[in-house]
Amino acid sequence: MLSLRRWSVRHAAGLARVYRWGARWAPRLAPLARGLGLARSERWLRPLERAGKALLFDCRMCGQCVLGHTGMACPMTCAKQLRNGPCGGVRADGGCEVRPQMRCTWLEAGDGQRRAGSVAAPWLAPLDRRRSERSTWIQVIQPEPDAVPVTRSAPPPAPRLAEPLSAFDAALQDALRGQGFAVTVEIAPPDSPDPAVLLARAERFRGLVDAINITDGAGGNCHMSSVAAASVLAAAGFEPVCQVGCRDRNRIAVQGDVLGAAALGVRNVLCLTGDDVSQGDHPEAKPVFDLDAVNLLGVLQGMTARGTYASGRALEQAPKLFLGATANPFVPPYVDRVDNLERKIDAGARFIQTQFCFDLDRLRAFLDEACRRGLHRRAALLIGVGTLPSARGLKWMAEHVPGVAVPDAVIARIAAAEDQRAEGRRVCIETIHALQRLEGVAGIHLMGHRNEATLAQVIVDAGLRSPLSNPSSAS
Repeated sequence: MLSLRRWSVRHAAGLARVYRWGARWAPRLAPLARGLGLARSERWLRPLERAGKALLFDCRMCGQCVLGHTGMACPMTCAKQLRNGPCGGVRADGGCEVRPQMRCTWLEAGDGQRRAGSVAAPWLAPLDRRRSERSTWIQVIQPEPDAVPVTRSAPPPAPRLAEPLSAFDAALQDALRGQGFAVTVEIAPPDSPDPAVLLARAERFRGLVDAINITDGAGGNCHMSSVAAASVLAAAGFEPVCQVGCRDRNRIAVQGDVLGAAALGVRNVLCLTGDDVSQGDHPEAKPVFDLDAVNLLGVLQGMTARGTYASGRALEQAPKLFLGATANPFVPPYVDRVDNLERKIDAGARFIQTQFCFDLDRLRAFLDEACRRGLHRRAALLIGVGTLPSARGLKWMAEHVPGVAVPDAVIARIAAAEDQRAEGRRVCIETIHALQRLEGVAGIHLMGHRNEATLAQVIVDAGLRSPLSNPSSAS
């Protein structure tokens, strides 16, 4: 089956011609299908369609086929069922984050698109789950008047970054509209209902950062919810970024959570697809992935700009959200990463935070293309940086955390140092200074699990903020 899937991608150009020919001639069968009855016609067509597509494409009969848009690689074979991939966890060899032995579906899709001479896939709509196990070709023969389109139009455009959103402006947006170098930091919420631990971690960064990200079950591990933790920070006078992943919620739950966060003063929302559950502390859990990050952005931007839920039902009052997303320039497919970034910006992202940057050459190639398209003027690009206490820890992260790429030279440099912790900080600071000189970089996003003291010191030592502005620096 896998060999036939790869054969289909290799012959995407020829299969695309057959596909277009069929789509052109299929409507001529509409009178016959109506005469037999559409339900009966579909019963006859469905097993033929299932057998043929399963053989060539490992089809899962989602009822909303998009092979013509994805280089003959079926998105349903993606372990996260992304409609707008790839995710940020693709392995260095091109393996899937969830199933390492399988090549990433979206690498296959990119190969197929290039062979067929087609442009990058458009923004694909979320699945209409009601159509599961139904024929797609019956819709081509006789379109249904209420069928949900497989491609999606963008919601009303969000203002450019330089424009004020309205009176609800978030402090993070103000910082990103300015000419300075923005700083955000990521902290994990506690394994406790007591907010004191969370507030103590955040207090180290008061006056040192423009916003604090709260992770949402990072790595598939359970903690206090991002919505609750971000609300605690907002009430304490911090500027939180609430991370919202698609792994654990369907489209109903995620809209309710974000609406609740907005009611509690949270304005900044980072939209994520989410990590694989098998690597976390609940590997037996069922992943949801009803939406992907692009479609989550579209849903939340529609709530903000149109004042409607994804269903079209009107909200009594629209939430005022400043939306962000992630990007990973450091893992395959390198050539398609800017396309994915552009889709997220089209969907409503106004700030982007990247994975850890240890490879400036990879980043420069990504930025060159992003700037050529003018994406840095539509969204603020915050580059991920951080440090670990040892070369051993850094190597472990590179080998076991999908999406993190660390050049061997960086690991060797830190391993050779007498004080590895101090050398790691120096590498991080040097990276920050290099980023300050790159066109398109609006700031940095600091990461490091429960490493708050070191990250706060890096901010000061890099000259980004004064310790005098942080009351907790004297403690």
